[in-house]
Amino acid sequence: MSEFANLPPVRHTRLVFLAALPFAAGLVSCSNSQFEARQPVSFRYDPGHTAHLTHGLAFPPSGAPTAVRQAFAAANRLQTLPYKWGGGHAQLVDSGYDCSGTVSYVLRAAGFIDGSAQSTEYFNYGEAGPGKWITIYARHGHVFMTVAGLRLDTGGSGGRSGPRWKPQTRDADGYVMRHPVGY
Repeated sequence: MSEFANLPPVRHTRLVFLAALPFAAGLVSCSNSQFEARQPVSFRYDPGHTAHLTHGLAFPPSGAPTAVRQAFAAANRLQTLPYKWGGGHAQLVDSGYDCSGTVSYVLRAAGFIDGSAQSTEYFNYGEAGPGKWITIYARHGHVFMTVAGLRLDTGGSGGRSGPRWKPQTRDADGYVMRHPVGY
C-alpha cells in the first residue's frame, strides 16, 4: 500500500493569501496539438477553484476532488526541503527535490503517475492545454506546475530555493502546458 493511500483531507480555517487559476484567454496558442504558453503565468481569484496560502502551506478550495487534495498534501510535505539536482528520482522520499522530482512526487501522490519523469517527458503527459485543477508547464530543462491556481516551482521569482508554493507571476514563454486527464 502506498504511503499516500490514507491521507486525511486537508482542512484550513484561516485565509491569508488568495491565488487563482491561470488566465486561459490569451495565455496559450495551439501549435502541433500542443499548447505553448506565450505570456507570464498570472493568477486571478476564482471562487471554488482557488488555493489558499498561509505560512508557506497551501490549502485546496472546499470543492476540490480527492486527487487534488492529495496533490496539496504532497506538495506541502516538500516545502522545507532544499533544491537537490536529481532529487526525487532515485527514491520516493528524498532529502531534496529538483523541478521534475517535485512535479513527479506530487503527481505520484495524487495517483496520476507511477515513478518519476524528467522535464521533457512532460511534453506528452496527460492532455494538452491548461487543466481545470492542475496544469504542468514543461520546457527543456525545467518543469513546474499550478494546483488550483497556485504555482509549485523550484525556480522563478519568489526567492527561497527548493520546491515552494509561489504566488508570484512567472514568465512562461516556451513552456508547453499539459494536465492530468480530467483535471
